[in-house]
Amino acid sequence: MRRQFSSYAIGAFSLAALTFIPAQAADNAAIKEKASVCSGCHGENGISQTENIPSLAGQPDQFIQWQLVFFRAGSRKNDQMQPIAEEITNEDIRNFGAYFAQMAPPKAEEDKDPDLSKKGAQVAVGRRCASCHTDSFAGTKAVARLAGQREEYLVKALRDYKSSQRVGGGGAAMADVAYHMSDEEITAVSHYLAYFK
Repeated sequence: MRRQFSSYAIGAFSLAALTFIPAQAADNAAIKEKASVCSGCHGENGISQTENIPSLAGQPDQFIQWQLVFFRAGSRKNDQMQPIAEEITNEDIRNFGAYFAQMAPPKAEEDKDPDLSKKGAQVAVGRRCASCHTDSFAGTKAVARLAGQREEYLVKALRDYKSSQRVGGGGAAMADVAYHMSDEEITAVSHYLAYFK
């Protein structure tokens, strides 16, 4: 009797696994189709080719989810993002977070100004960027990936935190860090992080 039950359980599990695979694939296709609206600004495969628009590929799942929640709630302001975020459901938000998190992040190009990167590395150490964003600057949980992000976007983000124009998750910590940074430091650390490998 035990052997029959085991065989039945294994057979049922295998059948369930087989029926789950196409459903998951269909879900992924549906998520990909819904996320295609993002590619107009954030680029194919989540890698932005547009000035001041961040890449989403490889960003932590929770980070993406929280940013969408902030846009939807209106605490984070952006004329392009607001109408899109207002139309998405909580399930969409969870799906988008998982979808972009699993994508390969942007690869840093060859650093054309290693001296500026050296200054930026000193700023990153002095401002303790790795304490939240991790030693690889890949981010974690609700903390953004910085490595390989568009340089001018990082400059914009830091300036927005410094002037309190950007709020939301980690806003207090980031505002405190950015407030004390000079424009030269912002430029240097943004360059360093954009080319970080």
